[in-house]
Amino acid sequence: MLGLRDNLFLSAGALRVNRLRASLTILGLTMGVATLITVMTLVQGANLYVEQKIANLGTNVFEIARTPFVATDFALIVKALRHKHLTIDDVRAVERGCRRCEIVGAKAKSTLSVRYRNREVHDTSLAGHTPNMSEVDTRTVILGRYFTEMEDQHRVPVCLLGDTLVREFFPRENPIGKSVRLGNEEFTVVGTFERVGSVLGQDQDNVAVVPLNSFFRFRGSRTSLTLQVKASGGKGVFEAAQDEARVVLRARRHLTGDREDDFFIATPQSYIAPWSSISGAFFAVFVMVSSISAVVGGIVIMNVMLVSVTERTKEIGVRRAVGATERDILRQFLAESVIQCLVGGSIGVTMGFACALALRTYTSFPAAVQSWVAILGLVLSSLIGLFFGIYPAAKAAHLDPVAALRAE
Repeated sequence: MLGLRDNLFLSAGALRVNRLRASLTILGLTMGVATLITVMTLVQGANLYVEQKIANLGTNVFEIARTPFVATDFALIVKALRHKHLTIDDVRAVERGCRRCEIVGAKAKSTLSVRYRNREVHDTSLAGHTPNMSEVDTRTVILGRYFTEMEDQHRVPVCLLGDTLVREFFPRENPIGKSVRLGNEEFTVVGTFERVGSVLGQDQDNVAVVPLNSFFRFRGSRTSLTLQVKASGGKGVFEAAQDEARVVLRARRHLTGDREDDFFIATPQSYIAPWSSISGAFFAVFVMVSSISAVVGGIVIMNVMLVSVTERTKEIGVRRAVGATERDILRQFLAESVIQCLVGGSIGVTMGFACALALRTYTSFPAAVQSWVAILGLVLSSLIGLFFGIYPAAKAAHLDPVAALRAE
């Protein structure tokens, strides 16, 4: 019986003799594996993107609002718009009644234009925050400070700016202490936020944050608040805090018995779950399509191997005549099949990662390059080589040595 090294040497030599055939065979599998790796890399990157960006609440923070945070049912959204607003009194009630709620902050949102001297930025997201949102919000103040409780109580016109506004208005100067016009009012810049980037194409740095009472002063108080509640202490405490907050709000809204809530509670998982179901469906479809390419590549390998067996019948007879066993012939042809698949798989993995990295570098689409995806691609290639190489190898191994020697 020949050793593994000898079998690999014979297989590689046979492939070198038929370089064009081997190259075309490898190409089919390469495209299938490259497609599969690209799809898996992009889906993994998108999942990571959602976890880091869309669901960026923090593991111990939940939100409460009068409308759903993630909804695909338009009727549910229309119904929710008829719900009572969440007010600052609701915030205070949750603070008093929720023993496990560590911090209860609130925010309101609007959109306006921001102007500084002769420059103007449109569609800026204006957010009014309670001062304690500095301990709940995931944005990081990199320059200056957050506003104080006193500034909020006295409706002082101060603000913090996102990175987009800072780069637009103050590319070469310190923005702290400068005055910018938010809508029709002047606000003094007291801090700036670290760059966040875009989420699904929407600039998250085109934002200005002001004290909540200052927001009410020039935007009006007829705005429903979104509560952000921090509850540290583990999963049990986190879930108990949600229940306590729900009980407080139901009591304030006189919701008794089986009447459903007229507000919505969201956790990081609330954002991730719908995306996971969507991405899972896309992933299944793309994997199915790319798997078809891989299977087609395997069928091509099987056909080429069958042709090779027919052309090399006399070679097989000679090998059998000098002592090669059926197992030696089987192992040689299986090795040829697996070598082609491994080469094609390796090239496919490299191409898939290259495509994903190019998308991540030159577009805003995320991609996560993970080693287990590469290993999966190589394992898949090996399995295809074994599966589609068994029949040609078995056919070669079972040839009658005498009949094979007589072949022309």
